[in-house]
Amino acid sequence: MEWVNAKFSARPDNISRIVTLLGSVVVALSSGTNYIYSAYAPQLGARLRVSHTQLNIIGLGGNMGVYTSGPVWGRIVDRKGPRIPLIGASICLFVGYLGIKQMYDDGIGDGATISPLHLVLLVMCSFMTGLGGNAGLGAAMNTTAKSFPASARATTTGLVLSGFGLSAFWFSLLAHTLFPGDTSAFLLILALGTAIPMLIGLFIIKPVPLYPTSSSVTVEGYDPIPSGDGIIFVGEGQVAVDPEAGAEAETEAEADSAPLLSHEQGPSSYQVPVPPSAVELNPPVNLDYDRSVGDKDGLPDIHGKRLWRTPDFYLVFIIMAICSGTGLMYINNVGSIAQALYAKTHAVYDDVEASKWQAAQVSILSLGNFAGRVLIGLISDFAHTRLHLPRAYCLCIVSLLFIVSQASAIIVSSVETLWVATLLLGLAYGSLFGSCPTIMIEWFGMAHFSENWGFVSFSPVLGGNLLSLMFGRYLDAHAPSQDTRSSLGMRVVSLISLVSRELPSEHQCFDGKACYLGSLQVTLVACIVSLGLSLWAGIRDGQRVKARNVSTRG
Repeated sequence: MEWVNAKFSARPDNISRIVTLLGSVVVALSSGTNYIYSAYAPQLGARLRVSHTQLNIIGLGGNMGVYTSGPVWGRIVDRKGPRIPLIGASICLFVGYLGIKQMYDDGIGDGATISPLHLVLLVMCSFMTGLGGNAGLGAAMNTTAKSFPASARATTTGLVLSGFGLSAFWFSLLAHTLFPGDTSAFLLILALGTAIPMLIGLFIIKPVPLYPTSSSVTVEGYDPIPSGDGIIFVGEGQVAVDPEAGAEAETEAEADSAPLLSHEQGPSSYQVPVPPSAVELNPPVNLDYDRSVGDKDGLPDIHGKRLWRTPDFYLVFIIMAICSGTGLMYINNVGSIAQALYAKTHAVYDDVEASKWQAAQVSILSLGNFAGRVLIGLISDFAHTRLHLPRAYCLCIVSLLFIVSQASAIIVSSVETLWVATLLLGLAYGSLFGSCPTIMIEWFGMAHFSENWGFVSFSPVLGGNLLSLMFGRYLDAHAPSQDTRSSLGMRVVSLISLVSRELPSEHQCFDGKACYLGSLQVTLVACIVSLGLSLWAGIRDGQRVKARNVSTRG
């Protein structure tokens, strides 16, 4: 392992690789603004008189944009590179946030509630922000994964994904520093601050081949691997592959994958680094993953219809649906949770003070998301390279974090201690999206990674929609009825001499954790199910690795 890292760090293209990584982090930092929705959602709801369920529908529009566009952007990135997605991301983010800002500024006039047309437009604008964010992240993550060896892949992709998770903290800090309490200015910062970095990324985010063909040292029986868009692999005694397929080939080598390399009898077009010796292995037998059609680096190449016929795809899909759905439910509603707890534990409702607690939860969530994506990458690489454990066992850590976060949220009864549950949820959510991409690469291959990841990204659409709508309806069911609104109004009147602001919306539930307790109990049970599935995934992955090792030794 050490000699590979030494050769890798000494190569002259290392600077380009680092620049690409830094550019990818910056683009990812501008792509994760869907996590900041809770920072302005309550204000949007109060100004446009939107119910909790409608606010969740608007938030789900952004989530739908992120996750339903995954296969489309993934296919474009795999075949054409990062330029087209980056241009699309810039346009979508700018138009989406500017549209939300305009509707917020205009308000609804004398209307009692928001009109169906305005609600549809808000959902469409939110969808565009999710669409643009996913395009930027897909371009950044795919380019990083193809520019670094597998020995550092989980760490580097985790770093890029951590930028995605840190996005909410960065923009929340920027807006509250420059324009405190100004939601309109906040939305303008989101429009400009997300669109401009995407255009900058056009010039610095480029795939860097791990081994340039001009300076590579080859071993007999191996040819260098070319890289770039539309590369045609041609080896001695081989026919050319379609240019599109060539663009999807992985351009990396790793020390710990060298013993597992498989190739057909005769010359191969795979290039390996120069270890103490190079041993040609017989092609391994087929396991659960058909490796008879695989990547040049020994990984499987499962995509398209074959992906949907693979049982382990559904295993990952269900785990992702449960965990990401739980995370999205909390992320979209943590602002409302903070407001409900603040109103319950404070006799005098201070709108400014409540908004500070609301913004604090978004920032803590973002920091936890960032830390989770970094830490799980380091843990995954350490467990894989040092302990020789399958990466799938990291899903057990992820599920446990979700269980603890939901249990903490159930126990918390004051806004001052809500940060504990928020931090744990952020760690869990970041760990989920920091570990799953690498597991997808090892289980299904690198050549069609972005496309495959896009299909898995449909799972948050399922889980997020179900759990978020459940949460919104539960909140609305516990909001004051017409009778209780009058008594609540009397309470506000009695306090009018003490405060200049009343409760921000008559549609909001302000009864503390009673507003959402039932929803958290449902997600707690769901996350326990996810833990069982994660343990099963780790066991299956371990059995698969042992079977593959036995076949290669034979």
